Formats: sequence, C-alpha cells, structure tokens
Amino acid sequence: MKEIKRDNYLEKLVKRMDNGLIKIITGLRRSGKSYLLEHIFKDYLVKEGINNNHIIYLSFDNNLDFDFDIKNAKLVLEFIKSKIKDNKKYYLLLDEVQKIGNNNEFVDVLNSLLHLKNVDIYVTGSNSKFLSKDIATEFRGRGDVIHLYPLTFKEYIESYKGSIYEAFDDYFLYGGLPLILSYDSDEDKAKYLKNLFAETYTADIKERYNIKNLIALDELLNILSSNVGSLTNPSKLANTFKS
Repeated sequence: MKEIKRDNYLEKLVKRMDNGLIKIITGLRRSGKSYLLEHIFKDYLVKEGINNNHIIYLSFDNNLDFDFDIKNAKLVLEFIKSKIKDNKKYYLLLDEVQKIGNNNEFVDVLNSLLHLKNVDIYVTGSNSKFLSKDIATEFRGRGDVIHLYPLTFKEYIESYKGSIYEAFDDYFLYGGLPLILSYDSDEDKAKYLKNLFAETYTADIKERYNIKNLIALDELLNILSSNVGSLTNPSKLANTFKS
C-alpha cells in the first residue's frame, strides 16, 4: 500500500510545536493516530535536523518494549526521565498512553513531564475514557487536542489502486479507515469492518457505560444502523422496543 500523506494533520502538529502544552491526538480507533505520530511526524522532525537521540518514541501498546510493568506509573515516569540526558530540546512521542498505570494515572505522568522545560510532548490514546470532553477536564488547560478523522476522499484516492470511479464506490460503501486500502476483496473489507465494530467499538460502549443488557444493546445498534439518515429520538426508540 502506498504511503498515505496526512499533510493537514502534520501541519497542525507543526504549528503547535513548543507551545508548552501536551499535544493530544485523539479520534476514532484505527483512523491512523499512531501512524501520524510514529511515522509522519517523526519523519518530519528528522528531516528538520532533530537528532534521533532527542526524539523519544514509546509505544505502550507493545509490552515487549519494557522490562517492567507499565501499570506502575512511577516506574514509567522514571524510565522516561532516564532517556533525557542533557538540556537540549527533546521531542517525546508517546503512543497509547492510556495503558500507563491504573485509573487514569497517565494524566499525572504527563503533567509531571510537562514540568521539564526541555521536553515537548505528543501523545495518542484510544479507549472509552480517552474522549475529547474527558481530556479537557483531566488536563485542566494543559492539553491541546487534535482530533484525527478517517481519510478524506482526496487522501483515499491518492493511495487507491484503481480508477476514481471505483475509488468512490469503495469509499462510499466501506468508508475511509486507512487499513481498508490494504484489502483487495469486498469480503475482506467487510470482514475487517465487522470485526472492528464488534471487538472494538461495541466493547468501548460496554466499558464506558457499564452496560449489562448486551442483547438490548445489540438490538439498539441494529435499529440505529438500519435507519441511518432518519430522524429519531429516545421516545421513538422506546416505542420500537415495545413493539
């Protein structure tokens, strides 16, 4: 698959460099947050002449990168600080930070790092508690949120193998999640989206709202999915369940 350029989001990150805040990349799962941070932005820093020793990239989605339990927030903080060897500017790129510690202890870790004058912090996060409105509350003005969306059609066709008409049909049917471009058959694309919905998005809803009646949730999702584009409200949904 051809590299997907996301120049709009790179520009947003570049404009926020060294602003004294924690740059927080949030958005839909599998929309490309990690790729934006690890590849696009990191490559930009290297091209701008930033020494690799002063770009610290850590993915907390991969426990093999650490020889300690990342649920121990204090050890994570000490580990990150140990990477900072001098007073020159460091760019700290942290992926899936919600996995640090317990009960949102990652917020304390990031706020502690913010006191280091020679560190510029960029993070991504993906779980049911890592939403824009929650972040605004947790960081109390110390966070600068960048919401990343799936691919626009312009971004999609730049990496699509086929005509613009075929690209539109696929984009219209399957949407703009980047990994869709890596699948060739309709069956594989549909399977990817079904698995993602069942294993990720539905799981997030269950976790966030502590839902017990999973059968009712599945029915509700089926009703809403069957009426995309139609007006609805809680009363209509309740009447549908009663009928």
